[in-house]
Amino acid sequence: MSIHLHWFLPTGGDGRTLVDRHAYTDGGITRTGNTAVTGIRAPDVDYLAQIAKAAERLGFEGVLTPTGTWCEDAWLTTVALSQHTDRLKFLVAFRPGVISPVLAAQMASTYQRITRGRLMLNVVTGGDSTEQRRFGDHLDHDRRYARTAEFLQVVRGVWGGQPFDFDGQHYQVEGGLTALPPDPLPPVFFGGSSAAAGPVAAAHTDVYLTWGEPPAQVKEKIDWIRGLAEERGRTVRFGIRMHTISRDSAKDAWATANRLLDDLDPETVAAAQKALGRSESVGQQRMLALHGGTRDQLEIAPNLWAGVGLVRGGAGTALVGSHADVADRIEEYHALGIEHFVLSGYPHLEEAYWFGEGVTPELARRGLLAELAPLPGAAAGGGAPLLVSGGR
Repeated sequence: MSIHLHWFLPTGGDGRTLVDRHAYTDGGITRTGNTAVTGIRAPDVDYLAQIAKAAERLGFEGVLTPTGTWCEDAWLTTVALSQHTDRLKFLVAFRPGVISPVLAAQMASTYQRITRGRLMLNVVTGGDSTEQRRFGDHLDHDRRYARTAEFLQVVRGVWGGQPFDFDGQHYQVEGGLTALPPDPLPPVFFGGSSAAAGPVAAAHTDVYLTWGEPPAQVKEKIDWIRGLAEERGRTVRFGIRMHTISRDSAKDAWATANRLLDDLDPETVAAAQKALGRSESVGQQRMLALHGGTRDQLEIAPNLWAGVGLVRGGAGTALVGSHADVADRIEEYHALGIEHFVLSGYPHLEEAYWFGEGVTPELARRGLLAELAPLPGAAAGGGAPLLVSGGR
């Protein structure tokens, strides 16, 4: 089992701070609590293209694009960026409750033809009812997961190439069809830590994606989903979503982490924790429990830092250390069964280079990386060689 490395496209904006630029705006300066945020990079296509091109050149297999109120639409953004890249895949996050499954199947099929097979799907059920209602979705938490299960049944059925009928609680489809099914079929990534999420992952998804928790907790999740999948006669692969701060020395990496904390006053942290505490997402509550809203003990496992989760939702942990330290931790998670590593860092352009020029070669030397196709021109010296090795 080889390691697959992926990066992240910050379609909600980027910068040298953890503070969310969307808290509220005052005279052009975003503020959260008493913290003023400057130097924000807008998520325009030129900047996102820089990140996408860097990720491709540095040997990342794909990039995750998020979904939500404050993000650019993932489908439109990534199909545009596909025209600026050659090999890079796009892990497109979307919410199944706000789009027809037959339409989603058709969109995926078209996307594969436009990009020559570079689509991966990240199905996000949604853990915040307030956010869901903005899109006209009024189901409660558990029913959203039940609907996701039906959604994926319909998508896979429609991809079969023959008219597909489905009569469920949430969807009724008569003769659903994609005239030209996607080739190849895009893999489906999915995450969820609740009791309602587990059976959906086990029955319908290709890759179960967890946020970065300490290794022992990640192992518990893997064992849980693997057991549910085996009961259904299926095999599920596993991925992890986390940030990275990798430097030539551990001292420099931790100094960078501490600098990110310098931007955060107590009011900012308290406001963020209050907002995040209202989330219905079990995964989000697990993230909050890692640090308890304080800075007292943010290194919750060797080289695993929970500082991001003080003010940002979703993935709240980062691997922090020297390039060898970070490679060690990735190898540790890989030994548990993690195959896909979906990584990010602030700012995303610079951190992609720190990781790609520091950690990726180290992983390659250990024989852990999946082999990627060369970029056009690389063999003739017109492009950067990829630091890859056969998996072991």
